[in-house]
Amino acid sequence: MHFLLDFIPIAVFFIAYKWYGIYMATTVAIALSFLQLIWKRIRLKRFETMSVCTFLALFVLGGATLLFQNTLFLKWKPTVIYWAMSLAFLITPWIHRETLLQKMFRQSVQLMPRQWSIFNHLWVVFFIFMGTLNLYVAYHYDTDTWVNFKLFGTLGITLLFLIGQGLFMAKYSAPRRGEFPHASLNTDRSRSRKD
Repeated sequence: MHFLLDFIPIAVFFIAYKWYGIYMATTVAIALSFLQLIWKRIRLKRFETMSVCTFLALFVLGGATLLFQNTLFLKWKPTVIYWAMSLAFLITPWIHRETLLQKMFRQSVQLMPRQWSIFNHLWVVFFIFMGTLNLYVAYHYDTDTWVNFKLFGTLGITLLFLIGQGLFMAKYSAPRRGEFPHASLNTDRSRSRKD
């Protein structure tokens, strides 16, 4: 659900672009991103780091696009966000001694430390790849193609990645005997009941 809410500004940007062009779409995207930031602050009683970073990147690079009438500033924005996320996933274990994925999913998914690390590094690679792919499309294709890629391409690739990682997480999160304390504890209890 949270992912879909964050996707709304992209969809509105796409619609505004098709009707009014890139500069009006940029203006709308900045305004909507600001409103979304305030709405999350009211709802969650705090500012989300990712929302703040996204707004600042859009405000600076989108503002530069409007000021200099150059779309390349705006086209760099997704790459800046992707690479910032990659860096966040990479350095979090060094700061908090657990991966960013662990912090987000430890209540619902149970993995060994090495598995958390592997999945976390997959996200690092994914964000680097997405940022690089965005630049490739931005520099090798026209603005129409880039806008379509930003809406449909990134959404499709991200959903495929999420589904793939979700399936692997489900596979490896099943407790095996000897891997998690509660698994062996349950086994011992069942044996004692039989005795």
